[in-house]
Amino acid sequence: MSGGLDEAQQVLKQVREIASKPLEQARAMPPAMYTNKDIYRLEQNRLFRMSWICLGRADAIAEHGDYLTFTIAEQPVVAIRQKDGSVRAFANVCLHRMMKLLDGSGNCRRIVCPYHAWTYDIDGRLIGAPQMQKTEGFNPRDHRLSEIACELWHGWVYVSLDADARPVAELLRDLAKVVDRYRMEHYVEVVTQDHVWDTNWKLLTENFMESYHLPIAHRQTVGAWFPVDETAFPEQWHPHFTYETFTKNEDATYGLAHRSNTVLEGEWRRTSVMPTVFPTHMYVLAPDHLWYLTLMPKGTGQVHVRFGAALAPEVLDSLEDPKGFLEETVGFFDKVNDEDRFVVEGIYKGALAPLSQGGPLSWMEREIHDFIRYLAASLDPDNAVG
Repeated sequence: MSGGLDEAQQVLKQVREIASKPLEQARAMPPAMYTNKDIYRLEQNRLFRMSWICLGRADAIAEHGDYLTFTIAEQPVVAIRQKDGSVRAFANVCLHRMMKLLDGSGNCRRIVCPYHAWTYDIDGRLIGAPQMQKTEGFNPRDHRLSEIACELWHGWVYVSLDADARPVAELLRDLAKVVDRYRMEHYVEVVTQDHVWDTNWKLLTENFMESYHLPIAHRQTVGAWFPVDETAFPEQWHPHFTYETFTKNEDATYGLAHRSNTVLEGEWRRTSVMPTVFPTHMYVLAPDHLWYLTLMPKGTGQVHVRFGAALAPEVLDSLEDPKGFLEETVGFFDKVNDEDRFVVEGIYKGALAPLSQGGPLSWMEREIHDFIRYLAASLDPDNAVG
């Protein structure tokens, strides 16, 4: 189901109507919001090319020359730790014949194009171009990779294709008040994985941000430790993020403060925060660990999923068998991801069905309503598809 321009305009009108209602009267978005190709193109232009996108954890690129890559709205980007300790981001495309330069993550002293060996310093300067001496007027010093806005926030690496984007710290000021107590910038990443799932990016975003499904879809993993009635949400709507807090039972394997944690007190020692930074950065921040997703759509029916997990430093310091613990922990979160993949790929199949429609939202899906309000505001109500 690809739909068309008229369908997209009608669907966005419905989304604005849903967004205008209080949660008690709200519904899920119509199926075409996930399948219409014109809406997808609009999202690329007005969300992904205009927003801050998380590439991953800053501690994953701790040493100079360490890099992370991602593709944002068809633009390959790379973030690289510099010799002075800063992190800068560049267009990950050679200036010669547009070859993609780097893949995945790693470390490099120089960036060497795999096509013709044009070579760049990690600060983006072109420092070598074989067999170009006979090209009239060519000087390597006149060329450097296009720099992309890059900021670090509480241990996360954010980049934006919008050179005029407001600072991340400004947009997330109110979220910082909630997460500061955990000091997550000190958490240590222990796993990063990249996958492609067969679903629409918004279905995965909505799934991660709500805990309504935890006792059912995750009954074999995290759902077993989740007291539903203790879920709480912020009092006001925030245009750039949303979150919820929830607690874990005292017998939970994960999600409780380590005995060496002297910072968190009272109920915060068993409370987790689950923020979504719009459009696609989601994480569960617990006293002992965090795990996250950052997404990039690959059309209406596929999404690149970057998954990672990190542990609080006192947890790592206390491990007698780090390898065994990490294998068990990563295996656990792999099971959680498999449970999520099953449902979000199933929902996309349902969205393609001609008789499908979105139903009323639960109070526990407050964040989905926040997300719908974000989409309605961001996709330009005065020029819905243009």
